[in-house]
Amino acid sequence: MACISITKPYKLKPKIYPHIPRIPNSYSLCPLHFCTSTEDPAPQPETQPEQANPTPQNGAENNQNQLDHTNPPRGKRRNPEKLEDVICRMMAKREWTTRLQNSIRSLVPQFDHSLVYNVLHGAKKSEHALQFFRWVERSGLFRHDRETHMKIIEILGRASKLNHARCILLDMPQKGVQWDEDMFVVLIDSYGKAGIVQEAVKMFNKMKELGVERRIKSYDALFKVMMRRGRYMMAKRYFNHMLKEGIEPTRHTYNLMLWGFFLSLRFETAHRFYEDMKSRGIAPDMVTYNTMINGYIRFKKMDEAEKVFMEMKGKNMVPTVISYTTMIKGYVAVERVDDGLRMFEEMKSIGVKPNAVTYTTLLPGLCDAGKMSEAGTVLKEMVERYIAPKDNSIFMKLLTCHCKAGNLDVAADVLKAMIRLSIPTEAGHYGVLIENFCKANAFDRAIKLLDKLIEKEIVLRPQSDLEMEASAYNPIIQYLCHHGQTAKAENFFRQLMKRGVQDSSAFNNLICGHSKEGNPDSAFQMLKIMGRRGVPRDADAYRLLIESYLRKGEPADAKTALDSMIEDGHIPDASLFRSVMESLFEDGRVQTASRVMKSMVEKGVKENMDLAAKILEALLMRGHVEEAIGRIELLMHSECSTDFDRLLSILSEKGKTIAALKLLDYGLERDCNIKFSSYEKVLDALLVAGKTLNAYSILCKIKEKGGVTDLKSCHDLIKSLNQEGNTKQADILSRMMKGGEKTRECKKGKKQEPVAM
Repeated sequence: MACISITKPYKLKPKIYPHIPRIPNSYSLCPLHFCTSTEDPAPQPETQPEQANPTPQNGAENNQNQLDHTNPPRGKRRNPEKLEDVICRMMAKREWTTRLQNSIRSLVPQFDHSLVYNVLHGAKKSEHALQFFRWVERSGLFRHDRETHMKIIEILGRASKLNHARCILLDMPQKGVQWDEDMFVVLIDSYGKAGIVQEAVKMFNKMKELGVERRIKSYDALFKVMMRRGRYMMAKRYFNHMLKEGIEPTRHTYNLMLWGFFLSLRFETAHRFYEDMKSRGIAPDMVTYNTMINGYIRFKKMDEAEKVFMEMKGKNMVPTVISYTTMIKGYVAVERVDDGLRMFEEMKSIGVKPNAVTYTTLLPGLCDAGKMSEAGTVLKEMVERYIAPKDNSIFMKLLTCHCKAGNLDVAADVLKAMIRLSIPTEAGHYGVLIENFCKANAFDRAIKLLDKLIEKEIVLRPQSDLEMEASAYNPIIQYLCHHGQTAKAENFFRQLMKRGVQDSSAFNNLICGHSKEGNPDSAFQMLKIMGRRGVPRDADAYRLLIESYLRKGEPADAKTALDSMIEDGHIPDASLFRSVMESLFEDGRVQTASRVMKSMVEKGVKENMDLAAKILEALLMRGHVEEAIGRIELLMHSECSTDFDRLLSILSEKGKTIAALKLLDYGLERDCNIKFSSYEKVLDALLVAGKTLNAYSILCKIKEKGGVTDLKSCHDLIKSLNQEGNTKQADILSRMMKGGEKTRECKKGKKQEPVAM
């Protein structure tokens, strides 16, 4: 007896501990006794089966009575838990170990047939049932009889543990339990459900070896196994063998054979067996007629099916819902929907209520025939009776057909009907409505549906099979992006992306929408996602993004987007290049503007050369001479002219002598077309700046080109060279001047000689 000791009675709160009532058989669970004594109780065994109703201690009893008096129980007492349920729960929660076996054994002193059978029946898993079955037998706790053997064979057969079931069946005589036909029928049927026809046949043949009489029941089980797997020829052989053994087929046997032949599309054979059945004096029943009607409909022989249907009614058999549903199915299959609708009304008129299969059979036919009004009536009836169809795809067909017919309000009611019938709505259902609302310019209704779609995250449901088509989500995304609701469109599209959607049109619409709304960073994030996923990006989306950055006064980001556009294979037009260059130039980012100019020239865009000249001038003025010269060379290779004279003049006037000198050297090396006046301006600027050696170098190059300079400037330069100790350069320059004067005099004398003659 278990006893719980309360060591601190002053903390005990009043509670109700109802006594555990006895199980309604010869066994009981011992109730727990609670002690209020501060001393530890004497140890007692966990269970005392000999003492059916142990008497509690006086203190505990008085305390319990006091608690019952102070707090009377409210409500109904719990029903006592049956012993077999306790054992099943223990097996389900714990591993099958010796400890568990001992726990069960201590709980049940003696196992009888009722307890063992109920435990097998209530076991959560077939493994638990098999372990319990073998344990009670091996432990000598129980001797299995026919019923427990039958039960375990059924359990193992349902779980497809057919080898275990076969061994248990064949070992039965060793335990003193005799076989009967029903046990073999169960195992044959289990082999058939598992699709193992050969083993079912072997087991059937083994019955004869083991001396088990084979009657019509075992033959029927074998025929069902064969026909289920399409072995109609084998079934015919065994049918003839059955007749040779003198076993007469029953109506059930013929029903099985007819079903199997029609299933295998053996029309002639089925019809012959049907005639043989009637020749033996076996009257067809409702199952027979339904089988024949369904078989004729498989071959679209509606005339024969109608004859059988009328024959059934002529024998005062009231057709069942299966009969009517099968006829409706046949009419729909041969596109006689009006007859199917007539049959539907007839069955209701005689009190036969259509079921879910009936509605599922009729509705597609009405949709295909364009009878949308009748389809709406049938759907309304389904909702009123709260009957959900077996195939939920019918709702997609209803939505599509109603929308095609222009009945958008009725189509919306179809979605409401799904909700009332507790049928999970999927993104595809909403997509059909949203697409057609957009086509009808009913964008407000489409947005309301989209809000529900986003809020309930229907797109992200893992069990969803109907995906939303691009023709549905692209129009609504485009509309939202063009009407200032790009954030909502992006929220929706991100759900689609989680389902693997990578639609370039949707991406580009989002980029355009964010750009127009002045959120270029969000648009650029979309561009990055497209790049990572390999989704093609439109040039228009880039253009809008760049313009958005420019409007926001962020030319550097605009340049980044422009570079991405070029890398993506798009060539910006001249106006876009100019906008970016101007914005960068005005922001003082001359070198960045220079890089944009470089990209423009490399892509063959030769407009905006006036802006290019300004950028070159700014580079030279800021001392970025090498970069400016590099851009000039690129322009020359692209056959774009550069005004050297203007640049040299500006640099000379601004006192940027080093930049002017380098630019002039570059022009002289490339034999560029530079005026001598530009040389002289540079020379004067160098002289003013006191850079005599640089001036000397320029003067020598001017002389080599045959240029004429101011003699006073030359004399001043010679004087400065001598003063600075550069006498060698001064001497060379003096000789160059004297040589130049003699050359001029000779040329002058030669010109005057003809005159003197």
